[in-house]
Amino acid sequence: MGEGQVGAAEPFDHGISVDPATEAFVAHRKLLFTVAYEMLGSAADAEDVLQETWLRWAGIDLGTVRDQRAYLVRIVTRQALMRLRALGRRKESYVGPWLPEPLLTAPDVAEDVELAESVSMAMLLMLETLSPTERAVFVLREVFDLDYDEIAEAVGKNQAAVRQIAHRARSHVAARRPRDVVSRSETRDALDAFQRAVETGDLQRLLDILAPDVVLLSDGGGIKKALAHPIVGAGKVARLLAAGLDRFGGKVWIEPVQVNGHPGLVMRIDGEVDGVVAMQIEDGLVTGIYFVRNPAKLTHVERETALSR
Repeated sequence: MGEGQVGAAEPFDHGISVDPATEAFVAHRKLLFTVAYEMLGSAADAEDVLQETWLRWAGIDLGTVRDQRAYLVRIVTRQALMRLRALGRRKESYVGPWLPEPLLTAPDVAEDVELAESVSMAMLLMLETLSPTERAVFVLREVFDLDYDEIAEAVGKNQAAVRQIAHRARSHVAARRPRDVVSRSETRDALDAFQRAVETGDLQRLLDILAPDVVLLSDGGGIKKALAHPIVGAGKVARLLAAGLDRFGGKVWIEPVQVNGHPGLVMRIDGEVDGVVAMQIEDGLVTGIYFVRNPAKLTHVERETALSR
């Protein structure tokens, strides 16, 4: 089911009279999807959570709802928390490194610096180190600026506990996020240099753009060939990338795109999407490379996904 499809019970066709519950849900759908995606790191699971949210919302007496946006966020958060705990068990048996599902995003996402950072592959991976409740509280407070009483309702905790959780999660993330905000032009320049180096197989050019302690992660999900463990170090990463391109020869076509609000690359072989590359850039150098090849995670890179705060 696509991100814009919520279920057969929801009339989207133009000209059809829309009931108040559907109208409210549609008005906030992009926000709800973004909340679920940031909590789960998976568009497919976020779509399932939206479906579950819609089914619950459709059965509510709107006359009892004071703030429809807050109520919907509460439902989607609770559903996402349940899904997040189930995902944790699934990830334990995942083959190789697990990476978030990449999204092809519109330019307006990149223009919202805070939103773009919150959905970046690096941030989504960082959020994986939080507990499910910490992740929910951090996302709702730091990204969507919800009041503590609203967050307490959503996660089933009292306000004092939520404030403590928020402080702990904020400190955890702050200790791991880059010190400086990288401009879009810096990121684009680094990505262009990386793309040229990969396309030409120029090992020295690759070494020039990679940070000494660069980390390469790839996710094949046990379906496509990928690295079993992270590769660390500019020399190892450069040689691996150069060798990989040589193996595919001239069949690889690399397309610059916006991935999760940041410049990224879609790699195609014989016209078919083979993988998506997202990066973390610091001080003009590539510090993290995230290469997603799992076909189940490549369904949202053929069309843009709408995100909103």
